[in-house]
Amino acid sequence: MKFARQHLLGKDLHFWLTRTGLDAAPLGRLLKRPPAQPVLDDGRYRAAFTAGAPDRRPMFTCLDGDRITWADGETQRLDALILATGYRPHLPYLGGLDGALDPTGHPRHCDGASSVHPGLALVGREWQRSLSSNTLRGVGRDAARAARRMAAHLARN
Repeated sequence: MKFARQHLLGKDLHFWLTRTGLDAAPLGRLLKRPPAQPVLDDGRYRAAFTAGAPDRRPMFTCLDGDRITWADGETQRLDALILATGYRPHLPYLGGLDGALDPTGHPRHCDGASSVHPGLALVGREWQRSLSSNTLRGVGRDAARAARRMAAHLARN
């Protein structure tokens, strides 16, 4: 399968976003209403998704203190939770955590760390920290930051 690529001056758009630093610039917190952004995919990511990679587990159905209940009824104890919400976040399950969501249903957070629940973090939200926060090439940077914050939180407790 051959995919059309987006090029500028002979280089892929992803190259230029990375090279200029726009990809990682922490602009998200400066935007009151982040602009919608198109999905930049030359077809590789859709092909991987269609092929079943990455593997995925159905969304959990309940959060209760330090316990999570999966769709199949299995429960587990959690020390920390990092949510990779992706392009169309739907977070009603956070409604049970007092103050986790604002009146519009969006999580209260600063750079992905919950403003009201220290053991809760999110990754993959559009403009969470940068232009690439909700992309496969940028979510890893935010996930590493969230993991460091969660590790520090757990070390304090």
